[in-house]
Amino acid sequence: MKRVLVWGMAKSGIAAAELLCRAGYAVRINDLKTNEQLKDDIKPLEGFQYENRLGEDVMTLLDDVDTMIISPGIPADHKAAKAAREKGIEVISEIELAYRLSKGMLIGVTGTNGKTTTTTLIGEIFKAFGKDTHVVGNIGEPYALHALKTGEESVTVCELSSFQLETVKDFRPNISLILNLTEDHLNRHKTMENYARIKERVFMNQKDEDCLILNHDDPITREMAARAACRVYFFSRQREVKGAYVDPDGYVIWNDGDKKTCIIKADEIYIPGKHNLENALAAAAACKCAGVPDEIIASTLKSFKGVEHRIEFVKKVNGVSYINDSKGTNPDSTIKAVECMKADTVILLGGSEKNSDYTELSQVIRASRVKYAVLLGDTGEKIGEALKKAGFDAMEYTGHDFEKAIRCAASHAKEGWNVLLSPACASFDMFKDFEHRGEEFKRIVDLL
Repeated sequence: MKRVLVWGMAKSGIAAAELLCRAGYAVRINDLKTNEQLKDDIKPLEGFQYENRLGEDVMTLLDDVDTMIISPGIPADHKAAKAAREKGIEVISEIELAYRLSKGMLIGVTGTNGKTTTTTLIGEIFKAFGKDTHVVGNIGEPYALHALKTGEESVTVCELSSFQLETVKDFRPNISLILNLTEDHLNRHKTMENYARIKERVFMNQKDEDCLILNHDDPITREMAARAACRVYFFSRQREVKGAYVDPDGYVIWNDGDKKTCIIKADEIYIPGKHNLENALAAAAACKCAGVPDEIIASTLKSFKGVEHRIEFVKKVNGVSYINDSKGTNPDSTIKAVECMKADTVILLGGSEKNSDYTELSQVIRASRVKYAVLLGDTGEKIGEALKKAGFDAMEYTGHDFEKAIRCAASHAKEGWNVLLSPACASFDMFKDFEHRGEEFKRIVDLL
């Protein structure tokens, strides 16, 4: 029996260990944290047989291991991962493991922004089509929790981060999407070239019968088509393409290369904003490649109301609308949120460091309806410097006190204004993840 070491007991690691136990592997788990620190987290493994080596040095646990499942939070070039490879141990991700043990159609969605909305929307379309649908991955539910539930007729829609793609090997979606690429995670990936190369791993194993969907309006993703060994379709807001696009009359058109069909009028799509139009085009393209009828796609696009933590209206307090965009974890994502604001706005910015450049964001803010910025977290002061250079100086730094930041924003917002949480940064300086940050925002707003 193969012995598998699961290294890192976050959500995906727990799910990987559970899947391996159910599939009959000999499982060893490890994390820097101890049993005491992780006792609640590992409760899903109760009742399974596994070797618990929590709190030990992973370097001492490699001698009798065949495969290592590495947490997406651990860089693929970590010394322990390198040591494992030198010993002939296969080092893969939870995503790769789940892929190997699942069945049915797989749709992989990656890019810098729009992944969660597009993944969820594709899932909703397939559910409306009557398919056994599993929406998994970076979106929240680990792929590993669903792998053994899938059958030959199932559809799995998997959101993929660059961290997850670093250690895939045989992973091969039937349909893959790269929505866009802008600067993100450079503290880990170092350069945009390397970041793009990792994103391309989503289609590296695809063959003739598979489909790749790329954003034609993004020059980086558009050029990826030359490196694909499968069928390539595009989506575009700006021009006619082979794929999904908006025509001059404002209709969403699907062009398969032989014929064109009209799916929906663009202004009938429920979710607002140019970026969401792109997400809708990408989702429509994926579903058309999978044979979903136009009317199913159109009816879902008319009714889909978006996802939690992404430009999500929370409530109105004293005439001020509070909007949760905690999923705005990089400058480009926050730019899209700022551009959606139709009223004067106070914005909350800042979080953990990802070596992002805030120049363009600051320039957009200066030209937008943002009237005041409340800065917080590790990057707050850095963002403040970029705002000042752009000529925007209506701001205040509130440190690492989230409630203080929200109450500060509330004090500057006038009736009819918005308060927008769109940090342009990751959340790990103050929160477990962006969901935790968004939930705390909603909880505090409810107290105002």
